[in-house]
Amino acid sequence: MNDLFEQKSIKPMLIGSEKGAFDSPDYLYELKIDGERCIAYLDPETGTELKNKRNLKMLPKVPELADIHRHINCRCILDGELAVIKDGKPDFYEIQRRSLMSNTIKIELASRKYPASFTAFDILYYNDRSVCELPLTERKELLKKAVFEETARFAVSRVIENRGIAFYELAKSQNLEGIVAKRKDSLYYFGKSTKDWIKCKNLKDDDYVVCGYIPKNNGMTSIILGQYADGILKYKGHVTLGVGGEGFGKIREQPRLGSPCFKIPPGNEDAVWVEPSLCCTVKYMDKMQSGGLRQPVFKGLREDKMPEECVDKN
Repeated sequence: MNDLFEQKSIKPMLIGSEKGAFDSPDYLYELKIDGERCIAYLDPETGTELKNKRNLKMLPKVPELADIHRHINCRCILDGELAVIKDGKPDFYEIQRRSLMSNTIKIELASRKYPASFTAFDILYYNDRSVCELPLTERKELLKKAVFEETARFAVSRVIENRGIAFYELAKSQNLEGIVAKRKDSLYYFGKSTKDWIKCKNLKDDDYVVCGYIPKNNGMTSIILGQYADGILKYKGHVTLGVGGEGFGKIREQPRLGSPCFKIPPGNEDAVWVEPSLCCTVKYMDKMQSGGLRQPVFKGLREDKMPEECVDKN
C-alpha cells in the first residue's frame, strides 16, 4: 500500500447525521466551525501542505499558514477546519471569498487584514503510520502529542464530555453554528459519511447545486438551486438575498446550457441555465412542505464540495 503522506489524496470522513443536542457518556462534543474542511500534511523538515475536500491546494489562498509544520513534532496528517475569524467568530463569507481569489496581491492584502487559521480536530497519520483504525479517543491523545505548540493561526479543537446540551446552548447563545457529537470509539473511514458523527446545528443552512440564475428588473438576481435525490438532480427553489460579488461573478462565468436536467418549474422560463458544477450554501428560517426555503439568504459558494455531495436529506 502506498504511503498516505506521499499520496496526499485523502478524502475526509463526513458527518452522516443531524439531530437535536443530547447528553451521552459515549460521545465527545466539539464546536462546529463555520469554515472549509481541510487536510493538513505536515512534516517538520519539509513543510506544510493544505488540501480541501476536492483535493485542491489551499496554501496559495492562505499563505499565512505556510509554517504551521513548525509547531508539530513528527510527520503527521491532520483533519480540521480552515476559517477566518472576524469580530471573534468564524466568518464563512471571508474564507469563501479567499478561496475564490487568484490575484496574489489581493490574497496578500486579505491575509494581513483577515488572516486565516487552521483548527485540527483529528489525526489520521502519526509518526509515519496510519492511525485511522484507532478509536477517536486514542487519536485525540495522539493529536495532542503531535502538536507541541498552538498559535493564533494553528490550534487543536477542544472537546467537552457528557454535557452536550449545555455545550449546544452555549454555542447558541454566542450565535455560533452549533456543535458536533462524535462517538468515542469511532474509527476513521476515508470519504465515507458516518452516523458516528452527528451535527447539532443552531443556524440552519444547507448546500445546493447552482443550476442557473434569473436576472430581475429591480437589478437583483435569483440563483436557481438543486439537490440530488437517488442520484438525480432535482429543482429546490431559488435564493435572491445575498446574491452578488465574486461568488455570483463565478456563476456567470459557468458554461451555459439550453435547459436544465429537470422539468423547468413555472416562473423559471427566463432563467439562464448553467452547467451544474458549482455548490453553494444557503441560510434559511425553515423548510416548507413544498421543499422550498423560508427567508433564504445566499451564504456563498463552496469550493470544497462536489455537486454530488449536495443531497436532499428529507
